[in-house]
Amino acid sequence: MHPAKTPPRSAVVRDALGVGVAVGLSGFAFGVTASGAGLTVLQACALSLLVFTGASQFALVGALAAGGNPFTAAAGALFLGTRNAFYGLRLSGLLGYRAAVKPFAAHWVIDETSAVTLAQPDRRSARLGFTVTGLSLYALWNLTTLAGVLGAEALGDTEAWGLDAAGPAVFVALLGPMLKTTAERATAGLGAVLLLVTLPLLPAGAPVLVASLAAPAVLWADGRRARTRTGDAPSTTETENGTREAGAR
Repeated sequence: MHPAKTPPRSAVVRDALGVGVAVGLSGFAFGVTASGAGLTVLQACALSLLVFTGASQFALVGALAAGGNPFTAAAGALFLGTRNAFYGLRLSGLLGYRAAVKPFAAHWVIDETSAVTLAQPDRRSARLGFTVTGLSLYALWNLTTLAGVLGAEALGDTEAWGLDAAGPAVFVALLGPMLKTTAERATAGLGAVLLLVTLPLLPAGAPVLVASLAAPAVLWADGRRARTRTGDAPSTTETENGTREAGAR
């Protein structure tokens, strides 16, 4: 097997910029959603600057907009953000940054930068993809967050314009293409069901935590199904013995 060919720098930059620009522009929706939740310009921009993980940011302001307890809202956002820690474990060895650089690089470890980085065949391309994606996305996300908040304040009541639905719509649009396997679709579907069932029963922010149980539930079901198939299938030794017995007869 021949080793993967190193792609040209221009191709890596083009792909990374495509992801960074496409996702970075959705910061506008976060700015609008944050304004509708009652956050000030400073608060919304601080979230994008310091948190910089879209799903967690949308979860936080969504729970606050629904009147949820700030601590419950923060817990749901933190739970969603823990996936970035697992990305970091994988990217740390791949990128091979020095210890002094790692804390700064960790701030850019999100879904999009991880996807672009892991798609590269070597360390040089991985570093380039990570840097270009992270830089372009971070800059655009923060600029469009500011534009979204200011625009929402200029328009006034975001609900009257229907802009309060912009955040959830963008989140679903970003999530949809990522659901490629049956397990991923099952997790998303079960999570949506749990959310809809618990939404009228639990305080704001808590349904997100309950919906997160969909992932371990689907993993458990998949594991049990795999064990069942393994138990039903004859072992290699049993198959060989059966073949020899048939030949003897």
